[in-house]
Formats: sequence, C-alpha cells, structure tokens
Amino acid sequence: MSHLLHLDSSARSTSFSRELSARFAEVWRAAHPGAGYTYRDVAAAPVPPIGQAWTEICDALLTAGITDPAGYASVVKTPEQREAWAVIEPLLAELLAADVVLIGAPMYNFSIPATLKLWIDQVTFPKMSLAGKAFVVAGARGGTYLPGTPRQPVDHHERYLRDFFAGHYDVRDVTFLHAELTNALVDPRLSPRDPDRIASREQALLTAEKVAAAGTEA
Repeated sequence: MSHLLHLDSSARSTSFSRELSARFAEVWRAAHPGAGYTYRDVAAAPVPPIGQAWTEICDALLTAGITDPAGYASVVKTPEQREAWAVIEPLLAELLAADVVLIGAPMYNFSIPATLKLWIDQVTFPKMSLAGKAFVVAGARGGTYLPGTPRQPVDHHERYLRDFFAGHYDVRDVTFLHAELTNALVDPRLSPRDPDRIASREQALLTAEKVAAAGTEA
C-alpha cells in the first residue's frame, strides 16, 4: 500500500506553497483510497537543530560502515545520543515509511526555509539511500527564477533540493511545482506582472492535480 508523507514549511499559515501541497495531497489521496498519509508542519512545530550527539551518531555509523537505517539505533550509546535519537527516530520513521514525499517549500532569501533545513539535517545520515521513493516539491517564489530569466543564477531553492535529493538520498525522481511572482500581490514594482502571477499559480495547481492523479509513486 502506498504512503504519502506531506510536509509544509511556510511561515505563513495561508501561502501559495501550502495551497499547492494541499491540492496535490487532496488529489493524490483521492486517487489512492486507503493509502497511508502522514502530515507534518515543520513551521508550526519546528524540529530542533542537530547537536553534538547527532554528529557522534553520524561518525559512529561511518566507522561501523552502517548504511541501512535499520541498524542506526545500534550505535546510540550515551544519554546524550539517546536524547538525540528520540528526536530523530519518529522523523526518520515517517520518511522511511513514505513512497511519496511531498514538501511544501517556499523560497526564502534564494533558498529554503530554515525550518525545512532543520528537518533535513535530522533525517539525513552518511551514505543513506532512499532510491525508489518519489519526491514532489510545491514551491512559491516572490519573483521568477525560471530558466532564461535574469535571476535564474541565484536560484538556490530548486537547485539545492534537486542536488541534495540526488547526492544524499540517491533520488532523481523529483517533481517541482512552482508558483512564481507571488510578490506581485504586495510589491508595486511587480504589480504589472500580476497576470503572470495568476497564470503561474493556475498552471502550478493544474500540474499538481495532473501529477497527483497520475499516481506519482515509487
């Protein structure tokens, strides 16, 4: 049975990335009746940053040559490491149980929200592989960073996530859904681009529905 892990990371309770991720989840769940579903809002309930004990667990895994997540707990020894593992374990279990990982991730300052980076750090370990899982990123950006635009070179949002999923998780099955030019709603300099904002949002929602209905899964 398929399982969807749905994360949101926007600091806004109502946001374009949340709208996109919610639409994808709604259609995907309708297309997979009875499938598993887990939701986590890392903005509303942030995970803590990694600390010294997390680094010790990583070092122990490298030393022991353990790459299977089922063996991670075997290197947890000290009280501090057990405390760190208590944070890691439920987050990692949710990730490992998922066939599809849906991440609502707005662009903040050319990159991803700090709350999402905290989650990524907690669930990433040396030489781990999540090959076979599918990732979907529902993004929103204040400007436009599409190929050929002036700001494409400073897109450390999609590029970072795409490189991270491939380099750390061995996952290349990644779909990006972007609502561009969202700041046209509030920035007078971008207001002439509001028709482009509307079109981008509508296209992103349509793509989310199509991808979800098609049954994106590992």
